[in-house]
Amino acid sequence: MSLAVENPGRGAAAVIGLGSMGFGMAQSLRRAGLDVVGYDVAAAAVERFVAEGGRGARTPKEAAGDADIVVSVVVNAAQTEAVLFGPDGIAEAMKPGAVFVSSATMDPAIARNLSQRLEALGRHYLDAPISGGAARAAKGELTIMASGSAEAFAAARPALDAMAAKVYELGDAAGTGAAFKMINQLLAGVHIAAACEAISFAAKQGLDLQKVYEVITASAGNSWMFENRIPHVLAGDYTPLSAIEIFVKDLGIVQDMARAERYPVPLVAAALQMYLAASGAGMGRDDDSSLARLYAQLSGAALPGIDKA
Repeated sequence: MSLAVENPGRGAAAVIGLGSMGFGMAQSLRRAGLDVVGYDVAAAAVERFVAEGGRGARTPKEAAGDADIVVSVVVNAAQTEAVLFGPDGIAEAMKPGAVFVSSATMDPAIARNLSQRLEALGRHYLDAPISGGAARAAKGELTIMASGSAEAFAAARPALDAMAAKVYELGDAAGTGAAFKMINQLLAGVHIAAACEAISFAAKQGLDLQKVYEVITASAGNSWMFENRIPHVLAGDYTPLSAIEIFVKDLGIVQDMARAERYPVPLVAAALQMYLAASGAGMGRDDDSSLARLYAQLSGAALPGIDKA
C-alpha cells in the first residue's frame, strides 16, 4: 500500500493526528469533497485511513506540503509546537497563505505565541479547539471555538463547515478560542468528577444504579456528563473514549492559568487531585469515568464489573 502524497490541487487538506477525534474529522473532510491526506505517529492509524479511502503520508511535512488547510489534532501545546517548528516541522513547508487549524487544548498564551511565529512566515493560524467527542467528530457535528484573523477564517472555512455543527467565531486573535475551551474543560472535568462521586455514593447506599441513572437524568441534578459517562460505569466498560490523563493535563492548565491571575479554583483543585489519584492507581489511559472505580476502591462500594474492595 503506497502512502505517497500526490499533488492534490485545490481544496486539499491535511490532518495531523488520526486518533479518535482526528480520524473522524478527516473522514468528515473527505465526505465534504476535500482531498485529504492523513498523518499519525502510529502507522496503523494511517493505514486505517488509507484503507477507508483517504491518502496517507509518512511525515507531517509530506502531509502538509500541498495542503491549503492543515488541521492539527494532537494532544497538547508541546506536540503542536513540534508539528510546526520541530525537526520535521511543517511551518516552512506549508504553502504561503495556507492555514493551520490548531485543535489541541492549550494555554491561551501559548496559542498566541504559536500564531505570531507562524504568521511571521506568511501562513495563517486559526486557534480552533474542539468539543463534542469522537461520535460527533465522525458525523461532522463538532463544536469549534475559534479565533483568528479574517483571512485565517476564510482560508479554513471549507474545513470548519465540514467538521462542525457549530463554529463560534470568538475574536480576531489566537488565544481567545483556547481560553473558551479551558472554561469548557473546567466544567467538564468537575462535572465528570461529581458524576462519578455521586454514582459511587449511590452504590455505597445499596441503590439500584440503573434506577439511579433513570431518576437523575430526569431530575434537576442531571448534567450532560452524568448522562454521557455514567453508562460506562453501569456497563463496567472503561475503554477509553476520553482518558483520565486528558483531565490531568487540562485541569492542570486551568490551575496554572488561575494561579497566574491569583484566581481561586478550589473545585478544579479537588477534581484534579482525584484525576491524579486515578492516574497514580494505573488508570491514566482508561476512560475518565474511571474516577468511579477509584471511589469504589477507596470506599468499598460495589460497581458493575468491579470486585468489592
